[in-house]
Amino acid sequence: MTRIRSRKLLTAAALLASCATVFAQAWPTRPVTIVVGYPAGAGTDIIARTVAEKLAPRLGQPVVVENRVGASGVVGVSTVARAPADGHMVLVAPNTVYIAPHVLSKGTAAEQAAMVKDLVPVVQLSTGTMVMVATPSLGVKNAQELAAKARQQPGITYASPGSGSPMHIAGELFKRAAKVDMNHVPYKGSAPAMTDLIGGHVQTLFGVLGSVEPHIQSGKMVPLAVVQKERSPLAPQVPSMAELGFPNVETKTWYGVLAPKGTPAPVLDRLNREINAVLDMPDVRDRIRGMREAPVGGSADAFREVTQREFDTYGRIVKEFGIAAD
Repeated sequence: MTRIRSRKLLTAAALLASCATVFAQAWPTRPVTIVVGYPAGAGTDIIARTVAEKLAPRLGQPVVVENRVGASGVVGVSTVARAPADGHMVLVAPNTVYIAPHVLSKGTAAEQAAMVKDLVPVVQLSTGTMVMVATPSLGVKNAQELAAKARQQPGITYASPGSGSPMHIAGELFKRAAKVDMNHVPYKGSAPAMTDLIGGHVQTLFGVLGSVEPHIQSGKMVPLAVVQKERSPLAPQVPSMAELGFPNVETKTWYGVLAPKGTPAPVLDRLNREINAVLDMPDVRDRIRGMREAPVGGSADAFREVTQREFDTYGRIVKEFGIAAD
């Protein structure tokens, strides 16, 4: 009886595996939607459209980017978290999706955390470089000089695109490492923060390389350090926080693809495989590097480790510094 039962279980398992394989081979049966929780033209939108354009012919179906804007990306997350888990709707998001549950108000944070648990990592698309910059009038050339000046002149300001953003967290890490008192000035986005830095209303700023680089090249901003352990190949002339004596000041940005929890494994595997193939295309890599991002790719397991590590790390940092969103 035990042998018969085991044989039946093995037969059922083989049948289920066969059905899943057939489903994956048939997928997609209609257009695939990539949801972006930010406006058209934002970094998340640009990288999503770059991937979508090349992914469509590989899947044999249109791949449409849909902007579901609102609540700092939460609308996009909720749209995909509640979508049917059949592989026809996925999310392209920045790493803020794993910071938001820690910095939002209690009720919203709990809802966001639940939504994040309803998503599974598919593949990491890229990683970005964050840079600390200053207005030339401040008279400092690197983060070490800034720290020395901030000790003499407490209250130097640093801007970020919003409370609870990776840039805000980078600023708090720097303040602790440098043992300085600096005033955080949050903005609603990077553009107004950079405008005020150029206008002299704030003195320093944490921003992504792609946004600040044109202003560095024009001389309107001075790069003080990249916010990581090593120099970035995208900005090799800028020293790292670690080499300037601040090894624990490290915050990265990235974009990745997430799918509804319960999406069949064969579909997730194919999505990962096809997107990796897209990321290997020279013109796609060039376009991503043109955004001042480094293409990543790799397995879903590797990306899952990144998301879990960052969720835990940011949770500890946010709690330690008492950071909350505006």
